[in-house]
This record gives sequence, C-alpha cells and structure tokens, in this order.
Amino acid sequence: MITEFLNGVKTYAPSSRKELMDYAMSHKKILIAVNAEKILHATDESRNLINRNLGYPDGIGAVWALQKKGHPNVVKIPGCELWLDLVQSFYKEKSFYLVGGKQEIIERTVNTLKKDFSGMNICNYRNGYIKVEEEELALIEDIVKHKPDIVLVAMGSPKQELLMERIQNSHEATYQGLGGSFDVYTGNVKRAPEWWVKNNLEWAYRLVKQPSRIKRQIHLVKFFVNLHLGKY
Repeated sequence: MITEFLNGVKTYAPSSRKELMDYAMSHKKILIAVNAEKILHATDESRNLINRNLGYPDGIGAVWALQKKGHPNVVKIPGCELWLDLVQSFYKEKSFYLVGGKQEIIERTVNTLKKDFSGMNICNYRNGYIKVEEEELALIEDIVKHKPDIVLVAMGSPKQELLMERIQNSHEATYQGLGGSFDVYTGNVKRAPEWWVKNNLEWAYRLVKQPSRIKRQIHLVKFFVNLHLGKY
C-alpha cells in the first residue's frame, strides 16, 4: 500500500476500496478518516494518532493532495460508506461488535443491519456514552470475551480513535471510527443527495443546509491555497 505524508499526516493512497479493506483486514488495522480539515489543522498529537494507524482519504481534499503527490488513481472513500462496504464484504464470514450513538440509535442500527444483511453475526453492542473508567473496562472485557473480527466505533474524533487503540491493546481486530454514521444509516440524519456526493460537493450542501458552518468552511479555503502552493 502506497503512503504519503500530507502536512505530516501519513495517508494511504488506495486505488480501490477493496484494496484498502483487504489491507486493513489482513493487518488488523485501525482505520482513520483523513480529510482537508485534519490535514490543515494537524498537531503533533493528531499526526501521531493517525500515523500509528491506517489513515485513508475520506474527503476530496485528501484525494487532491495525494493526486498532486503523483497518485492519479487514488480514490475517495467516505467513512460513512466504507463501514457498510466492510459489512457487505465480510458479514457472511466475520463477526462484528458495534459501539456508539444513543441507545435508541444503536438498537435501530443493529436491527436494520440484521434485516439488510441476513445472518450477520453481531456478537454484541453498546451505546457510545461511556462516562466512567469502569464502563470502558467492562466494554473491553466484553470485547475480549466475544473476540469480534471487526469493531465499529461511532463516537467522533479523536475520542473514538483513542478508545479503539485502548481496546486494540487487549483484542487485536480490524477497527473503524465512524463518527455519526449510525445516525445517517438509520435515517436520523440526512446525508447530501447523490448528485452533490458524486460531484464532490457534499461540503457545499452542508453549508447550504447549515450556514453557520461558514467559519469552518473558510478554513478549507486556506487548505486549497496551500495545496496549490505545494505545501503538502
């Protein structure tokens, strides 16, 4: 798997989703989404967190940066789609453990997955509200007990990545951080329509629907200027 450092963030340049998934599964990696915002605002702490694991191009900014580095065949792999690709590819042979979201969302996610992927082995799950150390230790103990092949954690960055690393220390598996993907999957949050997604304008759709994001989007202008100037 080819890698590049984008503002010090080690990012893999997969030419297909299958390539990324097969690599993550065979090496039991923690998958972490990399986008323009994470590259632009990288700190020593965030770089180290991603660089210890498997950063992949979740946003079009990361794809453009990798293409500028000489990788024309790199593909954008949205995390909200990748986890379902993992399920689709491995649900007949691998076991899954889900963590994240409110209780009603995680329950709806599990029920919907079982309908959409008949026979899927979800060995256990819990919501993402882990408030005390005892709850985290109980979660880790339960994961060690069930020995899932794939662990999906939807809690937001960097909380989910740090938790996955702590679990990985006790149980080696393939992990992916999902952010709000359970909300999208269950229909609790609407993703941008297909046209906007296909044309790499999902960020613009979010801005139209939520103008208060303008301050955050202005930071992305700086990213694209830096990219044009060859700073990544």
